[in-house]
Amino acid sequence: MARDFQTVGVVGLGTMGAGIAEVFARSGLDVVGVEADEAALARGRGHVQRSTARAVQRGRLTEAAAAAILGRVTFATDLAALSRAELVVEAVPERIELKQELFGRLDAICPDETVLATNTSSLSVTQVAMSTDRPSRVVGMHFFNPAPVMKLVEVVRTVATDPAVADDIEHLAQRLGKTGVTVGDKAGFIANALLFGYLNSAMSLLGAGQASREDIDIAMQVGCGLPLGPFALLDLIGLDTAYQILDTMYQESRDRLLAPAPILGQLVTARFLGRKSGRGFYAYESPGSGKVVDDGSTRQAGATEAEPRPVRRVAVVGSGTSARQLVVSATSAGFDVVAHDGGTSRLDDLADVELVVVAGTDAPDAPGELALLSALDGVVKPGTVLATTSGRPVIDCAVATGRPADVVGMHVPAVSREGGVVEVVSSIATSPDVIATAYDVVHRLGKRAVRSPDTAGFLVDRLVVPYLNDAVRMLEAHYASADDIDAAMTLGCGYPVGPFELLDEVGSGVALDIQWAVYRQFREPGLAPAPLLEHLATAAHLGRPTGRGFRERLPR
Repeated sequence: MARDFQTVGVVGLGTMGAGIAEVFARSGLDVVGVEADEAALARGRGHVQRSTARAVQRGRLTEAAAAAILGRVTFATDLAALSRAELVVEAVPERIELKQELFGRLDAICPDETVLATNTSSLSVTQVAMSTDRPSRVVGMHFFNPAPVMKLVEVVRTVATDPAVADDIEHLAQRLGKTGVTVGDKAGFIANALLFGYLNSAMSLLGAGQASREDIDIAMQVGCGLPLGPFALLDLIGLDTAYQILDTMYQESRDRLLAPAPILGQLVTARFLGRKSGRGFYAYESPGSGKVVDDGSTRQAGATEAEPRPVRRVAVVGSGTSARQLVVSATSAGFDVVAHDGGTSRLDDLADVELVVVAGTDAPDAPGELALLSALDGVVKPGTVLATTSGRPVIDCAVATGRPADVVGMHVPAVSREGGVVEVVSSIATSPDVIATAYDVVHRLGKRAVRSPDTAGFLVDRLVVPYLNDAVRMLEAHYASADDIDAAMTLGCGYPVGPFELLDEVGSGVALDIQWAVYRQFREPGLAPAPLLEHLATAAHLGRPTGRGFRERLPR
C-alpha cells in the first residue's frame, strides 16, 4: 500500500516553491515552508497569499477555503522546523553545490523514513542523492510553473531510489490532482529534454538572421496552436534559467544542438533575463510584467517596403486535396480562379493570370514540378508571379525558369495543426515586390504570412520535426512510453497534442522525409533520423499492418 503523507516541507519559497506549498495545502496536507531569512519568508508568504486571493477573485476558491489553505502552512527560517516532516521538497536555485549542501543538512535533521525530493528541472538527482546517507529515499519531484495550475509532475528515480519510494510519490501526485510520470535520471527528464532542444533551435535561427523573433513566435503559436512562441516562452521562463538548463543538458550529452545558442549567452551576460528583468528577447513595460512594449524592433521581418503587384486572376495548378482547398479559399476571397490539373495539356488557359500557384498534382500525365514551372514560364505573361507550395528549395524552382525574380514559395507547413499560417519563402533571386505580393495574397486569403528562410524544412517544419524525431529517440531508448511522453508535453508544456499524436496526424513517412532533408543540409549528427522512425515509415510505405496509430503500434 502506498504511503499516505500528512506533513510535508518545502524549502525555498520563490514563485515555484510557494506554488508547490500551495498545492500541498490545497490537498489537505500540513505544510512547513522554510526560507533563508525573514525577508525571503515574507516574500514567500506573499506569493501564497496573492495566488489564493486571485483564485477567490476568479471564483475558483471561496474565502473560507483560501483561509484554510493559508492556515495549513507554517512559515519558518530554521530547517529544524522540518524535523517531523514525512516528505521534504527542495525548490532552491539551480546550483548543484547549493542543493547538495542543503540535502546534507536535511539528512541530519529529518528522520530516517523521511523522503527527500528535489524539484530540479535538469540537474542530476543522483548527484544530489549521493550527498546524503539515504540515497534510496531521494527522488526528483519536478513540478511545472505555475504549480497550482499545471497538471504534470515528473517523478525522477535514480539507480539508487527504492522503487516503493517512487511509487509513493506517484501516488501522492495523484492525490494532488496531478499526473505523475516516472522517468530515469537524465538531464531535462522528458519535457525539458524535448522543449529546450526546440527552443535552442529557434534561437539559432534568430541568431543566424534567418527569421525574426515575431515571425517565429507567430508561426509556432498561430500555426501549431502552442500557448506561446519560443521567444515569449523563453522570456517567461527566464533566460538565465534557460541557459543553465541547456548548459546542463549539453554537458551530459555533448550534443552540439544543445549547446546554448550564442545569442542566449549574450542576453544573459547583459542581464536581459526576460520578464523578470523587464527585457529579454522582448522589452516589457516593467520588471515582472508580461506586457510587451515597442522597443523599435518589434515587427515581422517579412514586411517589405515594396508595393505588391496587382492580382485579380489566380491559377491553381494541381489536383490533390491542397489544390482543391486552395481553389475554394481563393474563390471565397474574391479572386477569379482558374483550376488546372497540372497535366501537359491546356496550359494556354493560364496565359492571362497574374499569379500561378503550383500546389502539387497527381494527374497521370503531370510533369515534374521543375518541368511544369519551366513550361509555365513559356506560357504566362511577363510579370506573372509563379508560386510553389512544395517543400523543394525555392531557388531550385527559380532557376528552372527564365524569370527567377518572379518565383516565390507559399508553403503550408506539414506539421501545422491550425492551418492559419503560410510561410512566404524567397530565394536569393526573388524580387521584393514578389514577396510583397505573396504577403498580400496570403492576407486576402485570411491567413497569417511569416517570412521563412529557403532552407530544408523552411521554418515550422524545421523546428517541429526534429522535436518529433527527438521524441522517437527517447522512446527508442526505453526512457519513457509514448503515452508518458505525450502527457509530459501536453500537461507540462501546454502543447495541444503530444509528439506521438502529432506524428499520427502528420504521418511517419512525411516526418522522415523532412528530417532527412534537414539532416542532409545541416550535417549535424543529432539531426539524423531515428532508426525507429525509419522502420515505421518503411513499414507504412510497404503497406504492412502497423496498427491504428503511432502510439498503438509501439510498445508501452
